[in-house]
Amino acid sequence: MSRTPQEEEEIVSKVRHGLSSLKVTPINSPSVSRRGSGVITTPTGSTVAFHTRTAEERDATLPHATKKSMEDHLDKYTKLFTLTAQRMRMIVDAFEETLDKGLQEWGQCVPMFPTWVFGSPTGSEKGDYLALDMGGTNLRVCLVSLLGGCKFEITQTKYRLTEEQKQEDGEKLFDFCAECIKEFIKVHLPDVTAENPIVLGFTFSYPCLQERIDHGILIRWTKGFGAPNVEGHDVGELFRKSLERHQVPVVLAALINDTTGALIASQYVRPTTKIAVILGTGCNAAYTEEIKCIGKLKDKGLNGDDVVAINCEWGAFDSDLHQHLPRTKYDLHIDEHSNKPGEQAFEKMISGRYLGEIFRLVVMELIDEGAMFLGQNTYKLETAYSLDTAFLSLMESDPTDELLTIIGIFSHFYGLETTLAERQFFRALARLIGRRAARLSACGIAAIVRKKGYLEKGCDVGADGTLYNKYPGFPQRIHQALVDVLGEQGKNIKTHHAEDGSGVGSAIIAAMTKARKDAGKYPDL
Repeated sequence: MSRTPQEEEEIVSKVRHGLSSLKVTPINSPSVSRRGSGVITTPTGSTVAFHTRTAEERDATLPHATKKSMEDHLDKYTKLFTLTAQRMRMIVDAFEETLDKGLQEWGQCVPMFPTWVFGSPTGSEKGDYLALDMGGTNLRVCLVSLLGGCKFEITQTKYRLTEEQKQEDGEKLFDFCAECIKEFIKVHLPDVTAENPIVLGFTFSYPCLQERIDHGILIRWTKGFGAPNVEGHDVGELFRKSLERHQVPVVLAALINDTTGALIASQYVRPTTKIAVILGTGCNAAYTEEIKCIGKLKDKGLNGDDVVAINCEWGAFDSDLHQHLPRTKYDLHIDEHSNKPGEQAFEKMISGRYLGEIFRLVVMELIDEGAMFLGQNTYKLETAYSLDTAFLSLMESDPTDELLTIIGIFSHFYGLETTLAERQFFRALARLIGRRAARLSACGIAAIVRKKGYLEKGCDVGADGTLYNKYPGFPQRIHQALVDVLGEQGKNIKTHHAEDGSGVGSAIIAAMTKARKDAGKYPDL
């Protein structure tokens, strides 16, 4: 089960300072760990640990993993998770072709949705606007005051989205959104009334087909959501009905995703930004494209020289053919046991939701083989998604010779003792998985850069998400990968922390949309 960024911060703090409140409870009742180890209670009341071994294991019983055995295993996983420059170039070629196909035809694997956000912000936008951000872990309501001169102020409140709410009926989900906005307005905007409503931008970061900017048909849920009666329906209309039911004085101006918002917000403060990427619970990219290059819009009667932001939804890359991404058996297992099998192949290899689970599956394989944790009960590791990607971040950044942080992780949260050889292996494995995610992310960026011809002059890429912001070395690994795949000119492509796309970006887009429609430009879009 994935945790919120706030919970991950608590985990980091507790492990580093030895303050974890999670205690290991000895098993005193008959139990068996399916993964080769367990504890039984004898008639006298004492407990005996056991490990089920194969004949080969019995011939070479080891109380702990040795340095050499761990190095042998590491060689195997290094080959599995290493992405060479040659393989990356092949992925970039396929990625670029896939992006273009999505621009020319509807219904493609990577859909390349036009967002109906025309042009770029001027930096002179002014006024108060609301933003609602429905991300993977929290619901956030923001009051954004655009001050002009590329400046803004923001007031916000976060509301927890439970796993149960993510799976409840869609009407209940949007009713909860409306209730949160109503409460926020009551506290922060007493002058907003039905006669004086406030304009709102709704950041809905899931694949939608939009025929206009305040409308969006949900193609599929991602990030662990599965609320019924939403896929195939207009999210904008569902949200409006909830606002009406709860009498919330709000006018929905724009339905956007966080990546498009990050693009616009970053352009607001840094006009050289050409691409935005989100690398966190999910993954995605957005950039601006000339309308004349978008074949599927040729019958819309739009000015070909105008530009529109494209929401790539690139997490679905290679989900149709499975010919380009180097998926391991662990990636296949995650896909098969996900709530959306066969979808989001790219996302499942690089997003923060899945990296910890990839690590856990490797560890469970080694436990099955009797390669580690002999005689210890490993039941706490058997639960899917019980090992957070935050733990991988901690393992990579452990500065101690004895890898004390890793000792803390396995003892506090899983009740397991580790050898130094095992801890060194865990840190190396975390690096392999994190490095592969960064290099795959760079493949997507490189494909857009090549397609748009940004390589020679260079461009800025606004990046956001917990992986980019908090995973040690992730930005540097992306930069190195861009050089590996694009050559020395890859140094011209620079990533930077994106502005708050889900809040500030959404509000700026609401302001741009209101100004565009007030001017009579594309009023029906």
